[in-house]
Amino acid sequence: MANTKADNQKTTPEAAIVPVARIENCIHVLLGEKIMLDSDLAILYNVPTKVFNQAVKRNLNRFPDDFMFQVTDEEADFLRSQIVTSKTGRGGRRTLPYAFTEQGVAMLSSVLRSEQAVHVNIEIMRAFVRMRAAISTNSDLARQIEGLEKKYDAQFKSVFEAIRQLMLPPSSPTERIGFRKKDVSSKGK
Repeated sequence: MANTKADNQKTTPEAAIVPVARIENCIHVLLGEKIMLDSDLAILYNVPTKVFNQAVKRNLNRFPDDFMFQVTDEEADFLRSQIVTSKTGRGGRRTLPYAFTEQGVAMLSSVLRSEQAVHVNIEIMRAFVRMRAAISTNSDLARQIEGLEKKYDAQFKSVFEAIRQLMLPPSSPTERIGFRKKDVSSKGK
């Protein structure tokens, strides 16, 4: 049996470092943008969040606002409700997290240079690509369903109209069906 590219990807050393599902669970949507939080990235890269953020701050010129931004209090509350993290003062973090877009995560590869960071970054990029493909597939499916709805709505429109007509009360009284009783008393006269 010949090895395919997909088979080779599964057996690479970087695939064993961090499970794909774990990476995908760390990708969140905030304000319509797919992001990863600094704390999640630090865990994936196997460094403390503080050390991770220090490395990023030493290279801030590589991270414009569309690559990395610090979330607001409201956004942090939204993320907290989505990913169930603890509130500040209750064992949680004391500062607002930094969010990295896909481009920001790609830029991390120039800042974090350990062997693990390189492998993890490759897997994260693959996860973003898989998510983009899944979203594209879902969009295609949604368009197909919408097309079917339009097609069948037109066909069922006549059926629903016929049902409505049948539900209307009759417009004029109809003659009774069946036998009529004759007046017996008038027969004998």
